[in-house]
Amino acid sequence: MLVQLQIHNLAVVSGMALELLGGLTALTGETGAGKSILIDALGLALGEKADNSLIRSGADRAEVTAQFDINTTPEAGHWLRQNDLDEGDECILRRSLNREGRSRCYINGRSVPMQQLHELGDLLVEIHGQHAHQSLLKANHQRRLLDAYAGHTELSHQLALQYKSYQKDLKRLQLLTAETEERASRLDLLRYQAEELAALDVSADELATIEKEHTRLSHLEQIRTSCNEILTGLDGEQHSLRSQLSRSLELVREMEQLDGSLKDPREMIDSALIQVDEALAFLRNYLNDIALDPSGLQQLEERLGLLHDASRKYRVKPLQLPEKLQQIQSEISTLEGADETLSELTNQVEAGHAAYLKLGEQLSKKRRTSAKRLSRVISEAMQTLGMPGGKFNVLLTPLEALEAGANGLEQVDFQVSANPGLPLDLLSKVASGGELSRISLAIQVATIECGTTPTLIFDEVDVGIGGGVAEIVGQMLRKLSSNRQILCVTHLPQVAAQAMHHFQVQKTTQQKSTSTDIARLDEDQRIQEIARMLGGITITEQTLAHAQEMVTLAADA
Repeated sequence: MLVQLQIHNLAVVSGMALELLGGLTALTGETGAGKSILIDALGLALGEKADNSLIRSGADRAEVTAQFDINTTPEAGHWLRQNDLDEGDECILRRSLNREGRSRCYINGRSVPMQQLHELGDLLVEIHGQHAHQSLLKANHQRRLLDAYAGHTELSHQLALQYKSYQKDLKRLQLLTAETEERASRLDLLRYQAEELAALDVSADELATIEKEHTRLSHLEQIRTSCNEILTGLDGEQHSLRSQLSRSLELVREMEQLDGSLKDPREMIDSALIQVDEALAFLRNYLNDIALDPSGLQQLEERLGLLHDASRKYRVKPLQLPEKLQQIQSEISTLEGADETLSELTNQVEAGHAAYLKLGEQLSKKRRTSAKRLSRVISEAMQTLGMPGGKFNVLLTPLEALEAGANGLEQVDFQVSANPGLPLDLLSKVASGGELSRISLAIQVATIECGTTPTLIFDEVDVGIGGGVAEIVGQMLRKLSSNRQILCVTHLPQVAAQAMHHFQVQKTTQQKSTSTDIARLDEDQRIQEIARMLGGITITEQTLAHAQEMVTLAADA
């Protein structure tokens, strides 16, 4: 149950704290006072989408906080425990809108994604807007209402999943069957490609090795010239590096005899001379082994040409040729085993279709039973909503095998006869705006009785009705509030009179600032407000007496 709603800097509301109780609460006020802003604010706290334009002019941030008592809402408590957000019997939802940046969502003080806020909100509050009857004209909405009324939602969800799985397998089967004729030619091509790549016999590291050797062979003359130059510089001239090191070593040895501290530089020069001698030996051997090999270079170039031609042909990089061969071999294996796969998939499709039909028949049976019950309940409600003799019917039309889909084996349509003697016809064809509004309300009341959401919000769902019908609507809402918390935004005094608690929304303008405030009305104030709704600007004693009578009769009913 919603126990408190706090709003800061949202639209025309600068600051507001609303304490709520159980039963039926009416929310009234002049047109344009901002009654629906409260519903919008609660929607934000429940995870509805919003943009920064809702932030009050001159403010940087707007915030809505909704506090709930979940003592009698086990589904919400279970959800909170599953998501490690449990705080006992209390639950606080908070939504913050920032002019610079995205909105933030909180559950019991912990930041959460908006999706989680929305999931929990669906377990706590159900909002029925003033335009709900418009969606009633849509076939999909009618089907969902029937399933929700009868508790078939989970079964219909299972059916949709099974249909999706069956269709996925069926498409695979159709594709594989269509490819049967092409499989032989495809296999011939793949086998030829596999043989060609296998004959190429390329390994993952071959290209790097070949390119390295190709670079060496194509630069042998340059290497020989450089090697000779190095040898000459090290030991080929009178003042070569080696002769200078040898002379330096003789001198430092003589000096060491005179000063023992010169041992280290003598060892360093000695070591350098050894390194030079080893380098000379290596380079002389290397030079003796070098032989120009034009044929070897040509072979490498031919091999590189083959690899690059193959890479262009198969549209991969040369390094990816071994991987391409594996892919081709894998596809060959798949196609060669296609007959076995085709047989298995055929059996799988048949089993999936049988499972779908089984679920569909179960759902159809339940829908037929619940359709009769819902038709009777709504027809009875229509008699009390100013449509005497009116009839309502849920029509279930079996679909052909090719038409049946994720939504079941039948088409669901709502039919209505608004007046005695008129035949039933589709709701979208025969219902006027006022009739549609009343039928919508009857359907909402009928389906709500089967639900478990503890708090229900009605935002001007009584649009298009009045007089005695309005009183009946109020009585319906009061009856529903015996085991639910109901908040009703209304402009009808007959509905407001049925409420147990009454709040008035007022808009005030001071200089260039406009704000909306809300106040809980005591008994006298409530009579004044209902009299205003009855009589307009001038409130007479007779109007006040009428308002008092309406409240008294509602309380005594």
